[in-house]
Amino acid sequence: MTGNVQKKKTQTRLKRKTAIRSRICGVAAKPRVSVFRSNRFIYAQAIDDAKGVTLAAFDGAKVGARSNRTGAEAAGKEFAKSLKAKKIKEVVFDRNGYLYHGVIAAFADALRSNAIKV
Repeated sequence: MTGNVQKKKTQTRLKRKTAIRSRICGVAAKPRVSVFRSNRFIYAQAIDDAKGVTLAAFDGAKVGARSNRTGAEAAGKEFAKSLKAKKIKEVVFDRNGYLYHGVIAAFADALRSNAIKV
């Protein structure tokens, strides 16, 4: 990809991200789950925006959850376990400016299938 195309793509994602974040907010009872997808791995964290603290986190690089659909499903399953350990049953999903498609959708579906209400 040329520099201008990559810059435009990044600016578009950041514009979507700010629009999404203006509409959602997480609290302790219903935290915000923010997902980051790099070219290699997928990362997620549950955030209480009222206090500004991270309640639970998942690092795909440590576990080896690649940034593809199967890796996202495994990441969602592991992250759901850590949410259940913190007694969190309901979350607000923050797709972080990414389109709800592919890896991001697979991660959200994996959370739902492991009894986390998204």
